[in-house]
Amino acid sequence: MGRGKIEIKRIENASNRQVTYSKRKNGIIKKAKEITVLCDAQVSLVIFASSGRMHEYCSPSTTVVDLLDKYHKQSGQRLWDAKHENLSKEIDRIKKENDSMQIELRHLKGEDISSLHHTELMAIEEALDAGLAAVRKKQMEYHSMLEQNEKMLDEEFKRLQFVLQQQEMAMGENAMEMENAYHQQRVRDYNSQVPFAFRVQPIQPNLQERM
Repeated sequence: MGRGKIEIKRIENASNRQVTYSKRKNGIIKKAKEITVLCDAQVSLVIFASSGRMHEYCSPSTTVVDLLDKYHKQSGQRLWDAKHENLSKEIDRIKKENDSMQIELRHLKGEDISSLHHTELMAIEEALDAGLAAVRKKQMEYHSMLEQNEKMLDEEFKRLQFVLQQQEMAMGENAMEMENAYHQQRVRDYNSQVPFAFRVQPIQPNLQERM
């Protein structure tokens, strides 16, 4: 008995759907490799799973970009919309502008200027003079700012030094006052003590010896 036809529809069971996807994906990639070798064909295959994971295959003799370019030329269909075309043009413009700026930078460094005309050399000289004047102006601003900072720091140092001297003097005066108070207290304590009077009793004669 032959196998019956399988109805082509979405497999509802997630586990069975994943198993079927894996088997058929491997099968179609295998077929793409076979037709590449057997028929000397250029094949590009891109598969996206429902999870978003991508699987791809491209013939070793070509690239996906080359195949898309061939498809674009032979089919006449536009693969890129106007937005992508404008973006590509903007990238090209930026690259050209960057190249031009690199050339100008080399000229400002004095490189590759042998082929420049007199007017171009004068323009470079003026640009260098203007840049040098701006640099000197900025240096003067920095020097002025540094001098102001040094002056402020010097004044702050003098102020702190004066405060420290005042504190040291105050501490010295407090120490002297405490020492004087201590001596005065010692004197008061000494004067407040009453000396003991010792009286010597006269020796009484032994009456029994006289009798």
